[in-house]
Amino acid sequence: MKAIPLPRLAFRATSFILALLLAACGETVATSSASSGPPTASAQTASPASPAASRYDPAKMDLKPVPAKVTSERHSGPYAEGSALSTTAVLKPLDPSPVKTIRLDTTHKIIEIAPGVRFSAWTFGDQVPGPTVHVRVGDRIKFSMTNRSDEPVPGPKMTAAPMMHSIDFHAAMVSPEDKYRSIAPGQTIEFEFTPNYPGVYMYHCGTPMTLEHIASGMYGAVVVEPREGYPTKVDREYVIIQSEFYVKPAPGNAKVEGVPLYVLDGERLRNAQPTHTVFNGVHNGMMRNPLPVKPGERVRLYVLNVGPSKTSSFHVVGTIFDRVWFEGNPDNQFRGMQTVLLGSSNSAIVEFMIPEEGSYVMVDHHFANASQGAVGLLSTGAAGENATEHHNIAASPTPSAPDTAQAKLQFESKCLACHALVGGRGKKIGPDLAGVTKRRTDDWLRRWLKSPEDMLASDPDAKALLKEHNNLPMPNQNLSDKEIAGLIKYFHWVDSNPAAPATEGKAKS
Repeated sequence: MKAIPLPRLAFRATSFILALLLAACGETVATSSASSGPPTASAQTASPASPAASRYDPAKMDLKPVPAKVTSERHSGPYAEGSALSTTAVLKPLDPSPVKTIRLDTTHKIIEIAPGVRFSAWTFGDQVPGPTVHVRVGDRIKFSMTNRSDEPVPGPKMTAAPMMHSIDFHAAMVSPEDKYRSIAPGQTIEFEFTPNYPGVYMYHCGTPMTLEHIASGMYGAVVVEPREGYPTKVDREYVIIQSEFYVKPAPGNAKVEGVPLYVLDGERLRNAQPTHTVFNGVHNGMMRNPLPVKPGERVRLYVLNVGPSKTSSFHVVGTIFDRVWFEGNPDNQFRGMQTVLLGSSNSAIVEFMIPEEGSYVMVDHHFANASQGAVGLLSTGAAGENATEHHNIAASPTPSAPDTAQAKLQFESKCLACHALVGGRGKKIGPDLAGVTKRRTDDWLRRWLKSPEDMLASDPDAKALLKEHNNLPMPNQNLSDKEIAGLIKYFHWVDSNPAAPATEGKAKS
């Protein structure tokens, strides 16, 4: 008997295993031997009788929508309209109508991305992120958008100049030249499309520089359900959108309503160095206002990382992802996952059980991103009542000076797990830092923050603190001179505002 060469044998074995795996998923493939040439076109597709072939049959897709229409007719009503839109993290039930009419007008407005951080943003539907669009495969989407970037909006006076804008729906299969063209202030674009694939898709402004438009707030999610619905039933559905902000103080240290104004930092943006990484547009927003859940409930999260430049490692502390549908398509299923890795514009649907009473932290496990605000809570109790260690960051006053406000965020991300600012003895493993500038000189604090290990080796006061706090030394945080100066300035601000509410998280050891 003639021996089969090892490469050909390996190919045949791999083809056989692949066929078995695909057959187990309800699909079949035709295989060919290495000597019979490349597979035919029919051999590369699923069997016509399989469910997947029916779902993804191009002959059943809408690939020729009507041309877009651009007019000078300005819309003056609500900035966002349509029964298919959800304006909060809660995903509204699917509208059964086969035709969805939606409007998302563009505006320029001031938003608050963190306590005391007002940012000059560009929006869809007058909010960041823009409203979530909820549809199903095969629905007809009738979309319209007026560029209203030249109009004043409610709230602080706008500061960004009017400009061209567009929209790019990742859920659509259309000609970008026709549907995604940029329109001038005062113009309106209308077009239609039909979602052909289920998933969780990004939409964003595609006008150059696209990077700047996304980083300024022009993004949102489209949830496209399968025609037959999802294979599981859940008790709660929430949309979690991760994004980055790159901000700097406005020229001349401009203020709005007495608070410093921030604008886009182009240099940080091009170098992919965000100042804030957030869920649903706000630094630690879902720590202050957790998403409610109950023990025993099954939760479905529609998670989208819009970037524009960073990767997300999405994780929920205290549970396991029972099902993960990568890109939101149930055909792309994983079971029993701890973390989902999402590049810019990648998404996933994750489902899990809430095992018992408590607060379940949603976090980007790339902790550099979490330290910038990519943290949230699913809680069975009050806001952050039983949150885990340093993930629980209570609301507190924010300094008006931009560098001191940034130092406050540094303190909350790097110090709050071990130190309180409440006066007296905080409920932490390290000393309470309220009044620290009255007890220590700035030089002592600078040397301590720069190199705690050197201070513990030579300074009597540092040695006494170590003994007082159970011989647990403070780790070196590798702070820069600028960060150290900011923290000391923040401590002085706290000590000069004794009536300010306390800053303390409820730590668990």
